[in-house]
Amino acid sequence: MPGLLLAVLAVAVAAGVHALWPGVPMLTAAVVLGVVAAHLPRVGGFVRSTGRAGLSTAGKRLMRAGIVLLGLKLSLGDVVALGWESLVMVVGVVAATFFGTRWLGRRIGLSDDQSLLVATGYAICGASAIGAVSSVLGKSEHDERHEAEVASSVALVTLCGTLAIVVLPLLKGPLGMDAVEFGRWVGAGVHDVGQVVATAQTAGPDALTEGVLVKLIRVAMLAPLVAGVAFTLHHRRAQGAGGEAEAQAGAEAQGRRPALVPLFVAGFLVMAALRSTGLVTPGLLEAADTAQELLLAAALFGLGSAVYFPTLTRSGAKLATLGLGAWVLVGSAAYAGVLLTS
Repeated sequence: MPGLLLAVLAVAVAAGVHALWPGVPMLTAAVVLGVVAAHLPRVGGFVRSTGRAGLSTAGKRLMRAGIVLLGLKLSLGDVVALGWESLVMVVGVVAATFFGTRWLGRRIGLSDDQSLLVATGYAICGASAIGAVSSVLGKSEHDERHEAEVASSVALVTLCGTLAIVVLPLLKGPLGMDAVEFGRWVGAGVHDVGQVVATAQTAGPDALTEGVLVKLIRVAMLAPLVAGVAFTLHHRRAQGAGGEAEAQAGAEAQGRRPALVPLFVAGFLVMAALRSTGLVTPGLLEAADTAQELLLAAALFGLGSAVYFPTLTRSGAKLATLGLGAWVLVGSAAYAGVLLTS
């Protein structure tokens, strides 16, 4: 309860920051507040001791609830309106970013879990995707190493996504993009939905519309990707891959193998299907959007509070290298995709 109450307070502060400075997304503010809280003299001790259980619950379970509501942002009509060429482009960008980042992470010596988390964040939708994949890795909620890997991955993808708000508009002219092309590039290459909005709107309403639409199609890729990760883990443990120690760790963490389709992923798909029926009223959509943002803000504060720089010094340089490489990769793949489909 103490940790959850701190997360609620942090959400209120993050909302206040966003109200004062609309250019700062509430989710970004929540992550930054979590990192700051972890390093304050007295609050940091509370975060790492008494409040840890509640903050871990926020980072995992509230994240799942927020992802379910995220499905209401997407409808089948949105997918059809985008056109098959753009759909192929989005799938290609996601695949190139995911597998390329995983390969790079292994090459520079990061753990398989860390590489997977960063790859998912860059390929799909930032912190939300990282939280979704971390939920199916079979780790205990009190696994401090795993928490640190999740938190550092969230901090990295949030930092790069925030930098994109400043950097990408400066590249629009030199790259010779019109508003529609720029919007698609932003939607295919920037991580968080809020960051896409903040970046694309600099080129006008046409860019904003295209950017959000392409971004939501990337969000739709979250369900098959998480299901694929869960299936791979299920298969490896069924075959005894990874050794007896890994299998035992997974069993101790959850007492069962990961589900082939996690419940929150199924919930995401149900919400998307519900949105496609046209039965959801604008008022309900607005309320769900607010609830989703509040849940994700609390979750991201919980994840951010697990970032403690003294414990990240060993992998800091390697993680930064992976982040920069993945950023260049997703930006290049998205740019190539836009050129090929324009």
